[in-house]
Amino acid sequence: MPKITYIEYNGAKHQVDVPVGSTVMEGARDNAIPGIEADCGRACTCSTYHVYVAPEWIGKLPQADDMEVDLLDFAFQPNPERSRLTCQIRVTEALEGLIVQMPEKQI
Repeated sequence: MPKITYIEYNGAKHQVDVPVGSTVMEGARDNAIPGIEADCGRACTCSTYHVYVAPEWIGKLPQADDMEVDLLDFAFQPNPERSRLTCQIRVTEALEGLIVQMPEKQI
């Protein structure tokens, strides 16, 4: 299982194993990591899964589709280069070591 590091806004780090085939959001939810609210249950209809991807990982992830990009407009302080919705990032072995940071709040 790939290890993914979730960093809360306050700097607290959580490194957890996330099963291949699940999403980065499910890894946070299943490990009770605070900062990802998951209000819509992975339907890609909200922005409560918002994170900032570590700069070294930006080019290693599949590109966001148009729906995700549109929803990021509603996220708290989106960063056009680094913001992603964790419900849309499917975990593969290639994500070993992925680092994501949570924003100050989810909206």
